[in-house]
Amino acid sequence: MVPNYLIALIEMNISQVSHFTLSAYIDIGLFKYIVFLFLMCIYIVIISCNVLLIVVICVNRSLHEPMYMFLCSLFVNELYGSTGLLPFLLVQILSDVHTVSVPLCFLQIFCLFMYGNVEFYNLAAMSYDRYLAICHPLQYNTQMQMNTVIRLVVLSWFLPLLNIIVMISLNASSRLCGNIIDKVYCINYNVTKLVCSGAAASNIYGLVYTFTVVIGLAALIVYTYIRILKVCFSGSKQTRQKAVSTCTPHLASLLNFSFGCFFEILQSRFDMSSVPGVLRIILSLYFVTCQPLFNPVVYGLKLKKIYLILSAHLLLHPTITREQDTKIL
Repeated sequence: MVPNYLIALIEMNISQVSHFTLSAYIDIGLFKYIVFLFLMCIYIVIISCNVLLIVVICVNRSLHEPMYMFLCSLFVNELYGSTGLLPFLLVQILSDVHTVSVPLCFLQIFCLFMYGNVEFYNLAAMSYDRYLAICHPLQYNTQMQMNTVIRLVVLSWFLPLLNIIVMISLNASSRLCGNIIDKVYCINYNVTKLVCSGAAASNIYGLVYTFTVVIGLAALIVYTYIRILKVCFSGSKQTRQKAVSTCTPHLASLLNFSFGCFFEILQSRFDMSSVPGVLRIILSLYFVTCQPLFNPVVYGLKLKKIYLILSAHLLLHPTITREQDTKIL
């Protein structure tokens, strides 16, 4: 939920600009109903897959381990991010007038910015977890206890929350001199470009955050994987197999999310008018739609414990007992 004082700041801006117009929508006629059904199916699949894996991790005691706790947080964030965008998008697709009120626009910025930041924090925490498990296996149980996992998960949600509160506070208190957003949804950078004056504070804060937190987390991820690769090349065959089996899904998820963020940053910072409108829309939706679809599939199929449990309960033995489930693992 958006804090009350932020709502008050946003309401101050309503007297200046009552709504934003999303100008990136294209008139596709009756084809919009096909797009609506397609996105509806994607949203249903996202909810089903992520909820299934959250339930599997929470119910099975054998999955109450650090790596799976981080995964559970990741899947919750996928639900949060996709819910922050797709229901709004479905309504806009069927609408003839693509406008959004100022409070709803800031609420969407809040949800999507939280999603992107929490995703990055979670992936960084998972990189650190894999680093300890592979590079320092003897100290892993002492350094990655459940209390440590809980603290890391809480921080991965709390720190982005503080960041987004500061960021929205800077924009919500500024006077807007326009209401046209060249996107299919609200994004902070586009709102910042509409500020009449006083956007310097927001831009400086964004740069400081990027060069401290974002680059810091990226450096942590790169460092952990350099160390993991060194262990893989110098270790035994069994060590390499363990590293590949546990790190491949995480690395694939990290690369997929990085590509999505890269596409979004590219569109926000550079003139993309020469790129076809449909392609721009697809690229802008990539990191919020593909990541929540990609993660459940890649982790559900590649991580042996999750795959065995899903196979046992959904495919092989629908009436499997708890004792049999323990034996499988």
